Amino acid sequence: MKKFVKFIFKLLLILIIAFVGIFFGKGYWGYLELTQQESVDQVVSNVMSSPNYVSYEDISPELIRATIAIEDRRFYDHGGIDYIGLVRAAVSQFDDDLLKSGGSTITQQLAKNLYEMFDSTWDRKSTEFFVAKYLEKHYSKNEIITLYVNVINYGNNYTGIYEASIGYLDTYPEDLTVAQASLLAGIPQSPSNYDLVYHFEAAKQKQLSVLRAMAECGYISESDINAYYNGNPQLDRAD
Repeated sequence: MKKFVKFIFKLLLILIIAFVGIFFGKGYWGYLELTQQESVDQVVSNVMSSPNYVSYEDISPELIRATIAIEDRRFYDHGGIDYIGLVRAAVSQFDDDLLKSGGSTITQQLAKNLYEMFDSTWDRKSTEFFVAKYLEKHYSKNEIITLYVNVINYGNNYTGIYEASIGYLDTYPEDLTVAQASLLAGIPQSPSNYDLVYHFEAAKQKQLSVLRAMAECGYISESDINAYYNGNPQLDRAD
């Protein structure tokens, strides 16, 4: 019986090692193919040369805090990778729902958006890993979060925080208040469902989640949540 258990254990260990090898091997190969067409630095340069690109210094600290609170609380502490999410991605070849439920770090989301890798496959997830590691090695955390808010989808055909701030609120990104920033920061998790023009009520419910997350991170006090939630964001929306 003991020999059988040992055999099963060794077999599982071999299968796991082989699976991990295939997962990362295919990911690295995909990364090489991707970056041969256009390097990460070239893609980043293209983003930064956009006329609507907003530098870190010109983005409200409230938006940075709100984004980190709702998307990736350990952003400044990790190396860019959510290993639990990667395990889910690997297992998802047997269960697609696991891939969809796996959260990604801000760096991983940036990697995905830079190369428009929006397909829900484990090959994409493994390739995303290597792009994210490159970003973490060659760019600062402030540069990464800045790139993220400049490329992410904010709904209503608004890409990046400049378009979203001006389009929704008629406000420059540097002037966003806590109420405004918390409203915008929740949109990227589901742009089509939290679009402020056509899904304002759903967006307001998401804003409450953002504010609670900000309070849990110590960015605001819990006693101020309702005040920010009920504040007027000066939204120009369709009736």
